[in-house]
Amino acid sequence: MATMDEWGSKVGGIVDCHVHMGPIDTEDALLAILDATGIERMGLVSIQDPASASGLAQSLYMKARRPERFFVFAGLNHGSWLSGGDVRTASLAEQARTFSGMGCDGTKMIEGKPTSRQRMDIPVTDPYFAEYWACVEELGTPIIWHVNDPEEFWDPDALPVWAKERNWGYGPEDVTKEQLYSEVDEVLARHPRLRIVFAHFYFLSADLERAARFLDEHPTVSFDLAPGIEMLYNTSRDPQAAREFFTRYADRIVFGTDISSGQTIAEARARAGIVHRWLETEDEFRVPGEADFLLGPPEDGVIRGMALSDDALAAIYRGNFARLAGESPRPLETGAAVAHCEDLARIAEAMSGAAARETEAGRVATLLASTEA
Repeated sequence: MATMDEWGSKVGGIVDCHVHMGPIDTEDALLAILDATGIERMGLVSIQDPASASGLAQSLYMKARRPERFFVFAGLNHGSWLSGGDVRTASLAEQARTFSGMGCDGTKMIEGKPTSRQRMDIPVTDPYFAEYWACVEELGTPIIWHVNDPEEFWDPDALPVWAKERNWGYGPEDVTKEQLYSEVDEVLARHPRLRIVFAHFYFLSADLERAARFLDEHPTVSFDLAPGIEMLYNTSRDPQAAREFFTRYADRIVFGTDISSGQTIAEARARAGIVHRWLETEDEFRVPGEADFLLGPPEDGVIRGMALSDDALAAIYRGNFARLAGESPRPLETGAAVAHCEDLARIAEAMSGAAARETEAGRVATLLASTEA
């Protein structure tokens, strides 16, 4: 059996498309995770909290600090809508153009996760999003989009403990899984050239036939592999069928882990390791005890590996991401990033009363400006 240090080594140059950066004070922790996991580059998916000015700013900071290692996927800022119009934010299309001009590598969307829908009940088919969809289609912007959640989140008897602790269980008052899929279908019908990576395997791992139909119908979309631990358990029920799916669609699947800079080295290695082991070996194993609680306890289930070919692994680990976002991160336009972070800090101050300069975006603006001086 391969060791953790050997998994992924036969293809090299691994890019993790799905990583979360916390406060800038966790910079050293994330760099240590990079080294410990053997991941060469990371895509920082940057969900914005407009009231605290966190999410995007710290990812821009990491791009500035390590331009060769970090891609940035910028989340949308809905401060105007969330404040009832008391705060002005740029339109979503204007934001997308700003992200591109700053040197961001793509967009991250959380609008499609049911908890996001609870906070902001606007379907992605609403006119609110119309100009944005047209803009990112025209720009060819790669999008990493979280749509839906595991099916058991709508079943109180099957809801995992770790999900219950985060209030990720849904009831009859919440949007349904099929409604969210229907809305995506409508968006893709209107904008068939959108370049989207659906996070967490689009939560279709329990129905590979449906997943295959979706990929066949939409040739510009892909799935990422950030666990959703249910994805590994679902495919482990029939590893041969899973292997055939992953071989057939090896050019439509992108490696991801959902690592965050707030995790310990052991937790990050466990996250990366289970995905590597699942892809590369025929091992039968469980989630290691040192894994973070979002992967659940080891006794939750058995994972069976698929032993994919080197060609399939090379595509999944780096080739597919490079085709979408480039071999290397785009250079950051520092002046534009400073101005944008200052805008984010002012929005947060207006929404929450926090001093702009003390927000994460305010701190990043000051640090980036000092590098230009």
